[in-house]
Amino acid sequence: MSALPELPNDAWKSLSHWKAIRYRLEWLGVRLLAFLIPQLPRRGAVQLGRIAGALAAHLDREGRRVALSNLEVVFGARYSAAERARITRQSYQQFASTMIDLFWNPRINADNWPDFIEFAGWAEFARTVGPAGPCIIAACHYGNFEWFSLAAAYKGLVATIVSQQFRNPLLDPIFNRLREQSGHHFVQREGAIVRLYKTLRRNGTAAILVDLTLHPRQPAVVIDVLGMKTSVTYAHAWLHRRTGMPIVPVHQEALPGGRCRVVFHPRLEIPRGATDQEIAQLCWNCFEPVVRQNPSPWLWMYKYWRFRPANATRSYPFYAHPVRRFDNMPGANDGA
Repeated sequence: MSALPELPNDAWKSLSHWKAIRYRLEWLGVRLLAFLIPQLPRRGAVQLGRIAGALAAHLDREGRRVALSNLEVVFGARYSAAERARITRQSYQQFASTMIDLFWNPRINADNWPDFIEFAGWAEFARTVGPAGPCIIAACHYGNFEWFSLAAAYKGLVATIVSQQFRNPLLDPIFNRLREQSGHHFVQREGAIVRLYKTLRRNGTAAILVDLTLHPRQPAVVIDVLGMKTSVTYAHAWLHRRTGMPIVPVHQEALPGGRCRVVFHPRLEIPRGATDQEIAQLCWNCFEPVVRQNPSPWLWMYKYWRFRPANATRSYPFYAHPVRRFDNMPGANDGA
């Protein structure tokens, strides 16, 4: 393990003494995980993900409450309370396994990746788009979303990908190194749209997670997700309209033995003159049947519906609240 890094003066002078200590301890903990997890055999890593996820589902009371509320308003009586609890636990286990697998990335290389990851829809993608792009990949937090980028680069589809910056800046270099080992380039969200645009203009490939909620004051559009309105990024739509590059939705599925299948959907058929909102909705419509058929791999503990229409006629999760800016966005009250 490398030596403990010094804290940059400009970035840390506003932090309290105890927060600076906490950030250093977090760095040490993550570095320890990055060292220890790759030492595990595949079976051990899989078991660790399941155990860690089950434990998180038990201890994270607020996250569990969010997940159960999300499931109840989406599926109604389709699932009993016990079944919603099971799906919630499995969702936590999927997310924990995804994070464990990210730390296990150093065990995967250009020679052995097909032992762990397979592709579906690749032949159609290669025929209609090209095995190396260029295109806009639209992904969601379903299944092992970290392993899509890992395997795709080994397959030859190298992309510039938007990642979320940690509050603790000491952690970013660790996670970027794990994510970039197969050749991708990760960029922080701030200013990312310009970097992605330049990548596409150079006939490169860009990848974006499109299912996270954005505040209405941010660049967002309202779409219908599982029967409720939410505001999401339209970066993929904006990039398509300005570059003409195709949008290809991608999701992941867990396979027995800790393996993963990356599923390439057909490139979106986008009508001429479609708006950013319409394109974003078309993209999500590819994912919704997947989530409805097998909900467990989605990140149910996330607050997808933070904002709701003021005149909503259906139930929303307990954490949703009306916001005037959201209410004034196009589509927010259509069929609300």
